Amino acid sequence: MKVKVGINGYGTIGKRVAWAVNKQDDMEIVGVTKTRPSYESSTAIREGLPLYAAHNEDTDNFEKAGVKVQGTLNDLLPKVDVMVDCTPGGVGEKYKILYDKVGVKSIFQGGEGHALTGVSFNALANFHEAWGASSARVVSCNTTGLVRTLFPLQQTFGIQKVFASLIRRGADPADKKGSALNAIEPSLKLPTHHGPDVKTVMHGLDIQTMAVMTPTTLMHLHCIVVDLKEKAGEKEVLDLWDSSPRVRLVSGKDGVKNTGQIMELAKDLGRPRGDMMDIAVWKDGVKMVDSTLYYYQAVHQESDVVPENIDCIRAMMKLEQDNLASIERTDRAIGLR
Repeated sequence: MKVKVGINGYGTIGKRVAWAVNKQDDMEIVGVTKTRPSYESSTAIREGLPLYAAHNEDTDNFEKAGVKVQGTLNDLLPKVDVMVDCTPGGVGEKYKILYDKVGVKSIFQGGEGHALTGVSFNALANFHEAWGASSARVVSCNTTGLVRTLFPLQQTFGIQKVFASLIRRGADPADKKGSALNAIEPSLKLPTHHGPDVKTVMHGLDIQTMAVMTPTTLMHLHCIVVDLKEKAGEKEVLDLWDSSPRVRLVSGKDGVKNTGQIMELAKDLGRPRGDMMDIAVWKDGVKMVDSTLYYYQAVHQESDVVPENIDCIRAMMKLEQDNLASIERTDRAIGLR
């Protein structure tokens, strides 16, 4: 019997997670929520997803717009085994009380703090910490990107310390507000929250981060410096990443020199919505100096956490004991390498 999954918040992340869930053979979407009628509400209905109003007071707006809903979130909850909460960051606590009250497992996104669930999740680094958990939090897009490349390094060579500068996108492509259109805005609270967030899944890692927000919508860019415990050659590092899940090596020599070209590559690969769920690492931007590794990577903020949500469902519902087996199963179903 398939695990029944609900999505609270059918937006940027929610609609992608819903798509990925329905590609799996051990889980299915039984309903999604929206707060108001929109093109995404229509998309959900067109794709055969049962649509529910997030709140009782929202139903009138759907009725006036001629959009049929199956009920409210309260009606959906008894039908699900696990709820993937993709609502805006900061409101998770209110919903967690509701999920806990009816005994539904819940997964939150990186916009919520670690303290909300006590379990932060990355499929490669700490799959078993979410095993059978009642609630968990999939770490943010940036944290996911950092862990995807740092964890294999830690396991193979050991890490003394990490410093990462994050060049962040100002807003998602469909957003009408975000960073100033003609400005670069530094995060003045230092070090930024990204380092502590990485530590929620890579415990004890010595990592510090800085960040700036830039007027682009496509991707985040990370500039990373890692002091390794054991010396490694550049080819060894590249071979390691090449064999690691959800990491894609790209090359400026092949014409992939910027984030725009990475997103174009995703379209050429036939990825749904043009998503790049892998973390793209420039192989000709990797440099070893003694035992210090320098590299660049790009993170597609709209999609890299999507497969992590699928693996988190498997861990919480005890569907797969081995993290690599779950990753392989997820990636094969959604068309990743």
